[in-house]
Amino acid sequence: MQAFFILLGALIVLVLGLFIFSLFLPPMVKVERSLMIPAPAARIFPLINVVRNWELWSPWKELDPDIAITYGEKDSGAGASYSWKSHNRNIGTGHMTITESRPEQYIATDTDFMRMGIAKGAFRLDPVGEGTLVSWSMTCNMGQHPLRKVMGLMMDKWVGQDFEKGLEGIKRLVVRN
Repeated sequence: MQAFFILLGALIVLVLGLFIFSLFLPPMVKVERSLMIPAPAARIFPLINVVRNWELWSPWKELDPDIAITYGEKDSGAGASYSWKSHNRNIGTGHMTITESRPEQYIATDTDFMRMGIAKGAFRLDPVGEGTLVSWSMTCNMGQHPLRKVMGLMMDKWVGQDFEKGLEGIKRLVVRN
């Protein structure tokens, strides 16, 4: 019986410690990756601005080739959207909409991860030297829930790797053509 109370006490201290630790974590989490692509923005922009082209470079399509994608009525620019449904729990179900599109410069997105909430995304295309620096970012509000805020600490590692793969996919497509 004494072992039970020791374990119970340790669990209470762990939960309380996690709660106190989470009070010092910011609710907003930002993930960003950049890659220099040796091509002008005019060749890169359509791969991001046209939602049907995302299948060509998306890191999530690679994770689940059977992902079900449904496109909205608009193909490109502000208002273009698609929804996805995957049996892979790392991909899940969601909906992405382009909210702003400035040709060859910038694209903003809202991505609804259903139970996980909405993330604000962006692609910036900046001319540099012999190419374009493409930056892909995402900002999420993890709220005040202690476990979600702690999970936010892992977001950069989890999503950052996907962003790196996606940017490499865009580069592969541009360099190949």
